[in-house]
Amino acid sequence: MATAVSLGSSFHGSWGTSMVGEDHAMLARSVPSQVRVRKPVRSSPMMKNVNEGKGLFAPVVIVTRNIIGKKRFNQLRGKAIALHSQVITEFCKSIGADSKQRQGLIRLAKKNGERLGFLA
Repeated sequence: MATAVSLGSSFHGSWGTSMVGEDHAMLARSVPSQVRVRKPVRSSPMMKNVNEGKGLFAPVVIVTRNIIGKKRFNQLRGKAIALHSQVITEFCKSIGADSKQRQGLIRLAKKNGERLGFLA
């Protein structure tokens, strides 16, 4: 003998019923026929100097950048870095250092420039 158990649910109907008539039409109109999916928005990575604003020469570098403008300043900085890399390369040639040692000297120069505030 089967007894009915009431669980206090507000569900009235059966799981097997399908939606027909007005309910189906209303639901069909409310659901968009096409769904757009956008690419997730990602912020561009920022390459910042951890010692920005620190170092012996940082105040001079920041004042110079503010006076001549960021674009011109970055052009001059790029030229100075390229010139310094050429000097390091010529030095390595004169003492017979290989390319791996030259690369290490260039990295060391960059680290020293960060610590001294040249890359502020």
